[in-house]
Amino acid sequence: MKKTVLITGATAGFGKAMAEKFAAAGYNVIITGRRLERLQQLQSNITEQYGVQCHILHFDIRDRAACEAAIAGLPADFARIDVLINNAGGAWGRDRFNDANIDDWETMLDTNVKGLMYISKAVVPQMIERKEGHIINIGSIAGKEAYEFGNGYNAAKFAVDGLTKAMRIDLLPYNIRVSQIAPGAAETEFSLVRFKGDEEKAAAIYKGYTPMTAENIADIVLFVASQPPHVCINDLVVTPTAQANSYNMYKQ
Repeated sequence: MKKTVLITGATAGFGKAMAEKFAAAGYNVIITGRRLERLQQLQSNITEQYGVQCHILHFDIRDRAACEAAIAGLPADFARIDVLINNAGGAWGRDRFNDANIDDWETMLDTNVKGLMYISKAVVPQMIERKEGHIINIGSIAGKEAYEFGNGYNAAKFAVDGLTKAMRIDLLPYNIRVSQIAPGAAETEFSLVRFKGDEEKAAAIYKGYTPMTAENIADIVLFVASQPPHVCINDLVVTPTAQANSYNMYKQ
């Protein structure tokens, strides 16, 4: 029987790359996101190239009722979720605390933290019943050390770090693996979103060194998911060679 992976935020970046990597590895894939056309295109590519099933869940991860309804309404072929990857998230704004936009803070907390909690709470009962499953949370190096202008994003990703540790403890009796991948600088739409469409500022973030790619992170996530059932990689921090932590970067 093929395993099924559910990947949130699969319309671009890490999520899209993970959907393709897991499909190539033989998983049936459930992809979620707000941009329906991108989900449909990804679904078409996956089914044509990899010969696995792909199901779309089109909703906003910030909507608790939508999360619950999406999981409750899964068709029979996708009802068993073996791996849940909480990837949906992002950063909005890069300002000092005193200048930051409160709407940006709320968007980051709603997406990165509350959305992760909503969808996990909806999926975990079936894993508890089977005493089997794997939850992989995509955190960030921003959840390991605070940095200048990071405030709201730091708060959100520190919460993901804490949530992952707490979930790991609480779900121990049910044989459920809980992992966190905390990436550093990777060139995706991340900076473009953070700088609210300013392509020049977004591109400047990646100059002077070789950043990671979405495919790099997808390979790592698949590796974590592919360990034997008795092995859990709890926490994995990964950066480009040029990056030591959230605030030390060597650029040439």
